[in-house]
Amino acid sequence: MKLDILVFGAHADDAEIGMAGTIAKQTAAGFKVGLCDLTAAEMSSNGTVESRKEEAARAAGVLGASSRTNLGLPDRGLRLTGDQLEAVTAEIRRCSPDIVFAPYWEDRHPDHVACSRLVEEAVFNAKLRRYMPSLKAVKAPQLYFYFINDLGRTDLVVDVTDKYGLKESALSCYISQFQKLPGEDIVATPLNDGYIERVRSRDMLVGQRRGFSYAEGFASKVPYAVDLFKG
Repeated sequence: MKLDILVFGAHADDAEIGMAGTIAKQTAAGFKVGLCDLTAAEMSSNGTVESRKEEAARAAGVLGASSRTNLGLPDRGLRLTGDQLEAVTAEIRRCSPDIVFAPYWEDRHPDHVACSRLVEEAVFNAKLRRYMPSLKAVKAPQLYFYFINDLGRTDLVVDVTDKYGLKESALSCYISQFQKLPGEDIVATPLNDGYIERVRSRDMLVGQRRGFSYAEGFASKVPYAVDLFKG
């Protein structure tokens, strides 16, 4: 499927934490947005691989995503190796997106950092016709970075005020991660200790800088180009 936008995350829920409002806004405008989780989050303290996949599918439905895939790379084992780089590059070539999103390159979770590096390298390799010649090379898409745990340099913001209810609905699909269910064998983690409230506060603060109720921030390693500042 040819996608307009492809969003990568190390785990299901990464993309929702960072940019669910933006995803919902893009799909509502008619753009085809795909989500790709690099791992099955098999090392998560709570939930199972099966429950995480079910939660991810529900969240993708809430946001109107055109597709959601999982590359099955090892959780807590993401590395810039040849086979993992090939897997991410192949996904970019299959989807041929115009824009790719990846986690910000600095984050307290090592898998988010590794995912960022893998995607950045894969975006570059996707255009090389002699790299993995069995899959047709594609034009390198634009690459932007979204924030998960740690807010970094914010080059762009998207007003997601009118889609924020959908963001919260998508996050609420991840019951195993963000809720403490009575009677369940639940391990206390930062995710089930007011994490969604902290995400909401962050998005309010990002929005405040531009007078929006809620906004999601993004970074770019290349200058953001405009044709006219007012047209």
